[in-house]
Amino acid sequence: MIDTGKTLALGMLTLCVNIVLMAVKISVGIIGNSYAMIADGIESAGDILSSIITWAGFQLSLRPADEDHPYGHGKIESLAGFFSGAALFIAAVVIGWHSVLEILTPHHAPAWFTLPVLFGVVIAKWTLSRVIQNVNKQVDSRALEGDAWHHLSDAITSGAAAIGIAIALIGGPGWEAADDYAALLACGIIIVNGTLIAKNALHEVLDGNVSEDLIHEMRDIAAQVEGVRKIEKCRIRKSGIGMFIELHVWIDGDLSVREGHSIGHLVKKRVQNEVPRVIDTVVHIEPASDDMESAADTAAPAKVY
Repeated sequence: MIDTGKTLALGMLTLCVNIVLMAVKISVGIIGNSYAMIADGIESAGDILSSIITWAGFQLSLRPADEDHPYGHGKIESLAGFFSGAALFIAAVVIGWHSVLEILTPHHAPAWFTLPVLFGVVIAKWTLSRVIQNVNKQVDSRALEGDAWHHLSDAITSGAAAIGIAIALIGGPGWEAADDYAALLACGIIIVNGTLIAKNALHEVLDGNVSEDLIHEMRDIAAQVEGVRKIEKCRIRKSGIGMFIELHVWIDGDLSVREGHSIGHLVKKRVQNEVPRVIDTVVHIEPASDDMESAADTAAPAKVY
């Protein structure tokens, strides 16, 4: 089970880091004549709102089922992930727009002291992104994936700005807009990833299919229960960090209802014991015969659900 106290603390840390970095980037950008840093700092203000919504959505999605929501609140997490991906896309468009304006507007090269500040931002944001991604490996959350990418996108844009500023300082007159071109290039990377995150989150909201590897894993676990002749179908619906599973299980058709019910209960218990993320498992018992199994084995492979 996920430690909600640790995730809440991580969410608060994310919020505090964004506030500090926003203030640092805007103030250093103004003093150091770096419009790319100022725009990046303003974008961090949007990150603060995005982080609040993302982590609030994630925490709300962990609430248990109630009378009005018998399947729990997991879809809130997917919706927060969709918002996070969309916010990444919008932020990249805004930064790109500002970069184009700065390219078209003659201005002085940024001051040298903006470079170490940007390197510090890259390290802080990259570290925070890795921490959140490590947490997300345990829960497979679209919301946390989006928030991790928000921090990584900050690291990318700040790193690109640092390279651009270095080029501007080395190149001298005529190279003042190098950091703006670098920021524009980074925006393309962020747009692609923001779109993918939003697409994956929407896929979950619409109860899209999960990976074939996960389906085969669940089928193999269920097939190990004594008395199971064959797993006919396996459907998995992801809800937040949890999953709902539907299994169609073939058993000996001559068994009693009580015996069939006992096998179904063992299948459900085994699946949920071996995969704690499974919230509930519905097992449909199908009577099997040797003739049915022979026909199924010789028929063309059916689509795995």
